[in-house]
Amino acid sequence: MKKVIVKITSVLFPNIMFNKAYDVLSNPKVRKNRAHEEEKLEEAQQDIHLFKNFNIQLYKWGKGEKKILLVHGWEGQAGNFADIIQPLVNIGYKVISFDGPSHGRSSSGETSVFEFSYLVEDIIKKYNITEIISHSFGGVATTYALSINPDWKVNRYLLLTTPDKFIERVNEIAKTVGITENVKNKLISKIEDQIQLDSSTLNVSDFVKNIRVDKALIIHDKDDKVIPIRVSKNVYKNWRNCEFKTVTGTGHFRILRDHSVIHEITNFFSN
Repeated sequence: MKKVIVKITSVLFPNIMFNKAYDVLSNPKVRKNRAHEEEKLEEAQQDIHLFKNFNIQLYKWGKGEKKILLVHGWEGQAGNFADIIQPLVNIGYKVISFDGPSHGRSSSGETSVFEFSYLVEDIIKKYNITEIISHSFGGVATTYALSINPDWKVNRYLLLTTPDKFIERVNEIAKTVGITENVKNKLISKIEDQIQLDSSTLNVSDFVKNIRVDKALIIHDKDDKVIPIRVSKNVYKNWRNCEFKTVTGTGHFRILRDHSVIHEITNFFSN
């Protein structure tokens, strides 16, 4: 019954449903950290990075000469990497992370996946980053930032799952909110007007063709319920210098805390 009401509303009042869908796309929910994630954040050296209208919360751990950037996913935050940080510090890294616009402890406001990408671009430039780990949507933000800076060179980049096509994200929101095809197309048009790009070209599998990464690795759980493994496999097939490893039993989020995955991470950045 609820779906029927939503569909009727979408037909009779398309602007209301458009605004609802746009709100989902541009206003991430702030999720609470676990206790050990909060503890790891408190151990960090903390700074504020000014970015557009946002105060971005930055975190740094360790004193190693090598620097590595951790990029969280949409509706995630730096604390999600709590279990990965110390192992990286132990192998000589200075670990840098942040809470994205309107995420975690950063200031709030309407944002977008592309604004997130420009922040990643900003931080890579600021710290001259050549080693990166991303989780989930963080892979979209990072590969897009690298693709618009083709002169940048990254030594090693590890992705813990990754989406691919931006239009798939819009379709997911359309399905969740229950909007009609007409309202969905209106939403796509607004986004394309904002960024002056064709949404059909906004694919990680295309971005990776134009970035300079010496060695990349994608790790994805075969039973991931949030991002199907076929999605990141398509990215892998289009990416030169990339390896792919499948894990089981971690899902989409526990992959950040799994001991065998953390072992793979430290091996990748040690060799």
